[in-house]
Amino acid sequence: MSKRLLIIHHTPSPHCQEMLEAVVSGATDPEIEDVEVIRRPALTVAPAEVLDADGYVLGTPANLGYMSGALKHAFDVCYYPCLDATQNRPFGLYLHGNEGTEGAERGVDAITTGLGWRRAAATVVVSGKPDKPALEDCWNLGATVAAQLME
Repeated sequence: MSKRLLIIHHTPSPHCQEMLEAVVSGATDPEIEDVEVIRRPALTVAPAEVLDADGYVLGTPANLGYMSGALKHAFDVCYYPCLDATQNRPFGLYLHGNEGTEGAERGVDAITTGLGWRRAAATVVVSGKPDKPALEDCWNLGATVAAQLME
């Protein structure tokens, strides 16, 4: 039975899009077997999708020192329905922002800690246009979280 990786993202810019594509590329690497990768914009994700997933990658710009309103909305909609049922599931996070990314990461950490999710990889933080090393970090993030679902 295959596992499901849910990528919940808010992708309002070309830079965020590049990062998302790199994460997806890593998560769908041919060496990763029996992991279905599902992408959902943060404003459309439903609690049932979060409940059905075995792991998560979250992507957001850092806006005014916090995660995007779209990702916060996703958490608001899904938090209580998923509170007990998704504990100990792996997750990863990528952020794009020019400053104030610490507040965004702190906010996501507080919510994922409340959900009982476990960090599967270090957060990827990119400022400005993602360069090759940054995109490799995004690829590795997707691959790392997906690979943990194979175990």
